[in-house]
Amino acid sequence: MFAADRVERLCSPAIWAEGPVWVPAQQCVIFSDVKGNRMFRWDDREGVSLFRAESHYANGNALDSEGRLITCEHGRRGISRTATDGTHRMLVSRIDGRHFNSPNDVAVRADGSIWFTDPPYGITGNEEGYRAESQVVGCWVYRYDERRDRVAIAISDTQRPNGLAFSPDDQWLYVADMSVIDFPTQGRRELRAYRLNGEKAAFSHVIAQVEPGIPDGFCVDSAGHIYCSCDDGVIVFSPQGERLEHIPVPERVSNCTFGGPDGNTLFITATTSLYRVAIQR
Repeated sequence: MFAADRVERLCSPAIWAEGPVWVPAQQCVIFSDVKGNRMFRWDDREGVSLFRAESHYANGNALDSEGRLITCEHGRRGISRTATDGTHRMLVSRIDGRHFNSPNDVAVRADGSIWFTDPPYGITGNEEGYRAESQVVGCWVYRYDERRDRVAIAISDTQRPNGLAFSPDDQWLYVADMSVIDFPTQGRRELRAYRLNGEKAAFSHVIAQVEPGIPDGFCVDSAGHIYCSCDDGVIVFSPQGERLEHIPVPERVSNCTFGGPDGNTLFITATTSLYRVAIQR
């Protein structure tokens, strides 16, 4: 069906690398160093450089339809946007007057709405944010509509939601739940599928259990294949949950995204490093 070339380490500047996003206008990858409280930029010509020295413990990143950077910030407990001119501002950090926990990963839907997960990992200590008490009832998936400046709970049956991505036809939202970390005997290590209907998302089924380790961040290609992080690499699943491929990576993987000139390069963040691998489909 497809084949992966050898994984190549591009740079290792991070304490905990996360949230890679390909920026076509600059032909570069921007990614976070959550524990280092900074962000990096990498391209083929100049290699790695510092993108943001103070990132507010940034984690997941995405681009909106205008090519602007959307970022999850543990430190400010919200979602920010960086315009193409470099202007950086907070979009949303509260619901009903209460702070989110620590937004972790983000995806922008075709209608422009911003969906993000909100586990507590940025407030449970000072390593990935600032220790604080939770102000909300649970760890949910939220939908933010900037045009109406309205944020709402989109999914409320998650325990520790992390990565998320939309299917190519925009009919499904996939969410990683990694609650086994906090609840070893009853927690989840699964990819979950939600049917989308307008602004609502209804749970449909579990796509797959992810081992070894946990499902953290992931991405979906144009054919609907899911490329999911695990302890020793990236597992490729079909939309039906069939395990198709395992791409070994020498560090624990946190997230991945497609990019490159032809869109067939998988960029992977794993512990300290950024990797890439060409995918032939």
